[in-house]
Amino acid sequence: MKNVVDYLNLQQINASFEPQLTQAMACCVASGRYLQGEAVTRFERQFAAYCGTDYCIGTGNGLDALTLILLSYRELGMLKEGDEAIVPGNTYIATLLSVIRAGLKPVLCEPSPLTGNMDVDCLPPLITDKTRVIIPVHLYGNLADMESILAVARPHGLLVVEDAAQAHGAGALKRAGAWGDAAAFSFYPAKNLGALGDGGAVTTNDLQLSKVVRALGNYGSSQKYHHRFQGINSRLDELQATALSVKLPRLDADNARRSAIAQRYLSEIHWHPSRLRTLSTDLSTHPVYHVFPLFSPYRDALQAHLTRCGVGTLMHYPVPPHRQPALQAMYEGLTLPVTELFASEELSIPISPLLTEEEISYVIACVNSWVDA
Repeated sequence: MKNVVDYLNLQQINASFEPQLTQAMACCVASGRYLQGEAVTRFERQFAAYCGTDYCIGTGNGLDALTLILLSYRELGMLKEGDEAIVPGNTYIATLLSVIRAGLKPVLCEPSPLTGNMDVDCLPPLITDKTRVIIPVHLYGNLADMESILAVARPHGLLVVEDAAQAHGAGALKRAGAWGDAAAFSFYPAKNLGALGDGGAVTTNDLQLSKVVRALGNYGSSQKYHHRFQGINSRLDELQATALSVKLPRLDADNARRSAIAQRYLSEIHWHPSRLRTLSTDLSTHPVYHVFPLFSPYRDALQAHLTRCGVGTLMHYPVPPHRQPALQAMYEGLTLPVTELFASEELSIPISPLLTEEEISYVIACVNSWVDA
């Protein structure tokens, strides 16, 4: 049946920015400048100010953003091939791919069963003489325990690089992107701040790092036809930067709406210890609810029920990285019980900021009809 409530309707999201979005894009097209122009410079300045960092460098996508940070640290002599990076076991595969592309080894850390983010208590046993960086992921838009992660990292002289691809605007004392030595963002269309195609960014307070990241993403060049590094082509384009500049001023309001929807889910869904649960979230950290996850040992039956009701759902993520064929040889025999439990039980329900109260009520009623059956 046709969905009564879509998981996420991107056409509706983009239409809500009209006519400003179309007008701004038309001006960009008419300008004749589509790369490395004023629109990118403007957005980089705006997003750095929003995150509370000194620098922002636009990239082609979120994977490249994280890869460029790690490659830049290699160019700066702070990382070398074969060094280890600790990453959450339950992250999207892109986090691991960035580490591998930079010539490093990803070491997997279990998530907290309560929060879904990196379990800080699991970090110390993973640190070896090869560990050089910790990459916390702000999963589902919930800020990782950055104070505790930094407290573990600093005595060992470890870099901390945030994967903030799902956490635009999360955080209270500091926003996501301003806690670590650097951070990577994705502007994939479905993100809380989404472009009209691929896009990403690096944020940092390190001037030297920012210069190397920018050069590496521009074929290794900071001066035309002069190439200091063996770089790649990964640049945010003018059209995507224009769209993001239109959307950024509404991000806080959209995140607040997501939070309000989450509070209805938390208070009105019939949670059942053995049948349905969700994560524990510290509201003082201002989560931005990129995803609202349900967890159930009967996940497939719940999804089938919601599909029959016309409620769109997604899984984040049904196959953990260490079980993916692409990485299987690297993690042969590795067992991560918490990560694997999350993968087998997680189901995401709609949390678009444009959901109506009636749609929210319908989603809640459909979930409860299954829980109470």
